[in-house]
Amino acid sequence: MWPHYKKGFRSYLQLERSLSPHSIEAYLRDLDKLTAYLEVQGRSVQPADLQLFDLQGFVKWVAGLGATQSTQARVISGIRAFYKYCLLEDISRNDPSTLLEAPKLKRKLPDVLSVAEIDALLAQIDRSKPEGERNWALLQTLYSCGLRVSELVGLRLSQLYLDVEYVRVIGKGNKERIVPIGGEAIRAIKNYVSHVRVHTTVQKGEEDILFLNRRGHRLSRVMVFLIIKELVQKAQINKTVSPHTFRHSFATHLVEAGADLRAVQEMLGHESITTTEIYTHLDREFLRRTLHEFHPAFRRALP
Repeated sequence: MWPHYKKGFRSYLQLERSLSPHSIEAYLRDLDKLTAYLEVQGRSVQPADLQLFDLQGFVKWVAGLGATQSTQARVISGIRAFYKYCLLEDISRNDPSTLLEAPKLKRKLPDVLSVAEIDALLAQIDRSKPEGERNWALLQTLYSCGLRVSELVGLRLSQLYLDVEYVRVIGKGNKERIVPIGGEAIRAIKNYVSHVRVHTTVQKGEEDILFLNRRGHRLSRVMVFLIIKELVQKAQINKTVSPHTFRHSFATHLVEAGADLRAVQEMLGHESITTTEIYTHLDREFLRRTLHEFHPAFRRALP
């Protein structure tokens, strides 16, 4: 029966959760691990028969195979998703994964560029060349909107609402969000479209894609990495910088300036506010100043 459950789980992830093919395969591999564990234990049981101690034993078994804490946490997430499906389909009346504890992960703070470093990096772009104008618009958009690199290379002309200073972004799981775009990025895009893109022979199927290479195809994710890597070297910035660094910098600069965390969550397209909260840890001095300015206990202590 497990193959039948896995097939139904796949459909649930595709239709109900709208997950990407990569995420779906990851969830199914986690479920494969569970059935492999049950085979090792010599147990022929159905999802409804499993108890919390069974899943705890499974997680311990996965850890014993050398899985990292992040892998263990992902496996547990996959099992929890499976039992949500089981409850919806009346395969099981109980969810033994509810009390299953995931290992506590240390949250690594990402590298962030200062405003001065971003300016220094952008200053390395040779705007006398057509690809320079494209790269200028590309990175202005990346930083102005806090996009993921996949969202950036997939950005379409039909998603631009520059007259009202907004961009419609297609994010993870095909979820749409509306993101404001700054004046500098708007000017850069208009200049690129009017003076560079218009002279590019666009390949079939790419007519609506904003950023194109010289052959008229959309840019690859790797190409964006390489563009940034070259500029970082020229600017002599001694940090690990990727397209995602621009996204981290976008969010950090907003939080430092006092932006509402819910607004930042919406602009980044984070499903959970806890993902966005990492940016509150990136500037402790900003938090200290906020406490001194607004908290009654701190204000009373001021002379």
